[in-house]
Amino acid sequence: MADQPTVLLCDCAGTMSPDADAITAGTGLACSRMHTLLCRDEAASAATALEAGPVIIACGQEVEGFRELAEDLGVPDRLMAADIRDRAGWSDENGYGPKMAALLADARLPAPPVPAMDVESAGVCLVLGPADVALPAAEQLGEMLTVTVMLTEPEEVIAPASLAVVTGKVRTASGAIGNFELEIDAFAELTPQGRGPRRFGALQNGAKTACDVILDLSGALPLFPADHKRDGYVRADPGDPVAVMKAVMAASHLQGTFEKTVHIRFEESLCAHSRARQPGCTRCLDVCPTSAISPGLEAVTIDPLICAGCGACAAVCPTGAASTDDPPVQHTFTRMRTMAEVFRKAGGTAPRLLVVDAHGAEMIRLAARYGRGLPADAIPMELPEVSAFGHAEMLAGLAVGFSAVDVIAGPRTETDVINAQIELADAITQGTGKGTRIRLLEPSEPDALSELLYDTVPEPHGAETILAVGGRRDVTRLAATALADSTETPIALPIGAPYGRIEIDTQACTLCLACVSLCPPGALGDNPETPQVNFREEACVQCGICAATCPETAIKLVPQLNLAKEALAPQVLHEEEPFACIECGKLFGAKSTIERITEKLAGQHSMFTNSDNVKLIQMCDDCRVRAQFHQTDNPFQGGERRLPRTTQDYLDERDD
Repeated sequence: MADQPTVLLCDCAGTMSPDADAITAGTGLACSRMHTLLCRDEAASAATALEAGPVIIACGQEVEGFRELAEDLGVPDRLMAADIRDRAGWSDENGYGPKMAALLADARLPAPPVPAMDVESAGVCLVLGPADVALPAAEQLGEMLTVTVMLTEPEEVIAPASLAVVTGKVRTASGAIGNFELEIDAFAELTPQGRGPRRFGALQNGAKTACDVILDLSGALPLFPADHKRDGYVRADPGDPVAVMKAVMAASHLQGTFEKTVHIRFEESLCAHSRARQPGCTRCLDVCPTSAISPGLEAVTIDPLICAGCGACAAVCPTGAASTDDPPVQHTFTRMRTMAEVFRKAGGTAPRLLVVDAHGAEMIRLAARYGRGLPADAIPMELPEVSAFGHAEMLAGLAVGFSAVDVIAGPRTETDVINAQIELADAITQGTGKGTRIRLLEPSEPDALSELLYDTVPEPHGAETILAVGGRRDVTRLAATALADSTETPIALPIGAPYGRIEIDTQACTLCLACVSLCPPGALGDNPETPQVNFREEACVQCGICAATCPETAIKLVPQLNLAKEALAPQVLHEEEPFACIECGKLFGAKSTIERITEKLAGQHSMFTNSDNVKLIQMCDDCRVRAQFHQTDNPFQGGERRLPRTTQDYLDERDD
């Protein structure tokens, strides 16, 4: 095909041997002759190929040089690049041709567009810290930003009159770049006296201010959780001059209009946070490292300015209300399926998936350059954040053809989230009979990563592969079904898992249907023809609103994953015989409830003693209204209607 790119191969000065046959077998792409120094002596070959049509440069290190070449030729859109050297070719194992094919196929997948928003910063900067560090930093920044210095101690200072100086202690801080808001205690401004050291005025509490950028050189605890992820907040150790210099440089660039990625797509109608003020799911609130998520009356709210895109909320969201846009989960499913399929087409048998972020990718490059590199069956997939790789993606990785999934954590990875997701995925794989196949690796150095991978080689699980399409819940069920030796017995899951059933104590349940009316995903339903609660297990997210709502505490949550077909259809949990209206015979309510209420009130309550009021309990709504209207002591009945007055009435009154 005319639009099929050509793969330009290079053995990087003879340090590796790209397998052209495996690449062609797996991807269907034609490969060039083998080059040795494509980025230097043989650059003319790259130029010729770019002029002829689209190409994939099988090199990651020199990609910027090739991009400049493509721009000089006026064909920048013809160039794609993939690193098959550090991730495949530089390895202690041979037979890495199938992995090269998989990596090239992954590079060809078009990246989906990522939504973004504009953020304005006017350059109003607040510098916090002791005078000996904060004042020199503020003087440097003052040439580029509008700076106010807030000293952490109200000491006498010698400062230029042009520099705004205050003292105080931050009580609360919120916001992000362009819209920080702070509340300050022990606040005072520097007096304008001109002779000798300048002093501060009277202290006051509760002062409020706003700024666009915060440079924190106080050396105290950070003002925000996960402070390294808060845009516009720059922090450095005041005792490290190099760190202070880097922080000043970073803050100086935070003025103007910036494009902020909107990482999370949120569908409020799907959120199971609460209903009718009854608490429900708080999973995203529990894991958000930056406090970008706030509780609401029925749904949570996500501040896109504070959200740093870790993706943890999307990984744990049971309904799909929160989903990642960087990248979309369906794109991740497609990448995994593509790499696994191409690996097998190229002659491979049982690949392993290695999920990494930028830190893990750098560790792989160092391991390849200075150590053993990766095994030939370990295929790395780089993501912006590995914490967004949840249990659904892990199971999908196994079900599309990978024998195991390893996630590499970096020093700033939210490992609590990943460990919980691995625990859930492991419970499911154990329940399917495939054992433990998912790990979190936290190597301290590149050589340790290589040793972990070379020392453990999992056996193929032998399950049929799936086409991972749909949301996370759909793919989880599809993957688990494909992996399972049997679907007859439900798989027990850890407490807090987003799959399961509910149990109803039929002796306590009065069929008030409060649980049905408030169930966010509609897992609970009723029957308009008879008193009944039915339940569709596949839809239950174990949010707990039904249990919190039940006035009789008759509901219990049971976390499990039921792969049987019965879980897809409504099952009756509790039903009773309806009561027949004593007037018209219409069925309404539960017979046991009507009889129990009648027994408790008849002759026991003043309103139901020596009267026919007890019969009202045994009537349907229509008959009850009619009966009350015709009662002699009907409280809603007015007095006798006055007759219209006539002329004769007035004449008779005059005569009298």
